[in-house]
Amino acid sequence: MSSSIKRITSGFSLIDKNWGGIYRGGSYMIVGPRKSGRTLLGLQSALEAAKSTEVCLYFTLMRPKDLMIQAASLNFDIQSYMNQNLIIVVRVAPPNEIYDMYNPDDYLVEYFHDIITVVDQYRPARIIFDELTPFVGFKNLDYLRDTFLRTLENIEERDITSMFIISEPATQKAQNIVEGLSQFVTGTIMLKKETATRGERFHTGQVIISPNVGHTEGEFVSDYRIEPNKGVTTEFSPDRLSTQTFEETPRLVKSRNFNAQTKIEMPSEPYAFSNIYNFNDFLLILNNQIALYKSTGQTFNLISFKLDATAQMRGLLNLGQLQNAIRLSTSKKDKICVVENKIVVLLVRGNMKSVVDLMSNVQNNLPNKDLNYINAVLEFISIFNQEVNERFENAEILMETVLSVDSSSQSYQPLNKYIG
Repeated sequence: MSSSIKRITSGFSLIDKNWGGIYRGGSYMIVGPRKSGRTLLGLQSALEAAKSTEVCLYFTLMRPKDLMIQAASLNFDIQSYMNQNLIIVVRVAPPNEIYDMYNPDDYLVEYFHDIITVVDQYRPARIIFDELTPFVGFKNLDYLRDTFLRTLENIEERDITSMFIISEPATQKAQNIVEGLSQFVTGTIMLKKETATRGERFHTGQVIISPNVGHTEGEFVSDYRIEPNKGVTTEFSPDRLSTQTFEETPRLVKSRNFNAQTKIEMPSEPYAFSNIYNFNDFLLILNNQIALYKSTGQTFNLISFKLDATAQMRGLLNLGQLQNAIRLSTSKKDKICVVENKIVVLLVRGNMKSVVDLMSNVQNNLPNKDLNYINAVLEFISIFNQEVNERFENAEILMETVLSVDSSSQSYQPLNKYIG
């Protein structure tokens, strides 16, 4: 975090009036039940960043249309800010399948690592993560706390202000998780929604803002309600409906340049954090998987994809296109490593059905769905499938076995052999 720390507006009146805003490079946690205004607070903060011509990276589990509707309730045209690269929306798919694993912690921790990867890609001034709840179901709470703390430190070192939204705890374990994580943030915003009565015009409740670091003004408690155009506010008159509107969308500052890839509309599919790793990181993950196999018997497969150079010379398919098809065909728990002209996949569910499903998905994710094209290109994609066994003591031995297989030998089989 920078040695010269200043406060910036949060977009929430209670904080901005009593604390003078939030610290640049600080971290904050919004806790509350569904429909308490959590997402609106996140959007209010994103809007403040965009109005100051600062980039905000907004992670969300919501469907694109739902997020736009939420933003519209604040008189906030989120698409216009996206077009100016001031708000970058990243839709994240929740890790539902991971909780079926023997130990989901090693996979969940990679979601936190991937936050930093995406942050480094876009270099925002502010990030909103809406919401964190599906990613904190660690079995080992100490591991979760350590992972979250390291993530915060990485974000703070980049002088980025962060807000993490998390559900109100409903169980003792959830309570322990929230308490464990909230101790590391600069401050917390706790929303306590009141039960709505019939005919009531506004959602109301009580909000508590509590500092952990700085904000020597102390803790504040106030009633709040959710109003059209204003969102979550503690400044309201019981006698009239608010008609506040926000300022006109600012134009992008010319001196700020961004990659063309950020000039996108909100993706229609959930953003999949990259599961592609460099060789050394892939070996570390592979060693962990081997250790898991030896301790629990949970098998896995290592699959090597080889693309014949003829496919690229004929303009049918290049290695990057095949890599993308494989990435789209794997789940978050599967890992990918590109080694020269081979793409190696760690398929954590070690059974032939998973292998066949992967091959079928790769075919479906090729860049052209034309049947003649598929038939032409499949003959240039070959597969070597290695199931783990006791003779593989470590990742180096296993990778050497897979990579040393001659792609012209009978060990490599055409992809269409697996899918018929």
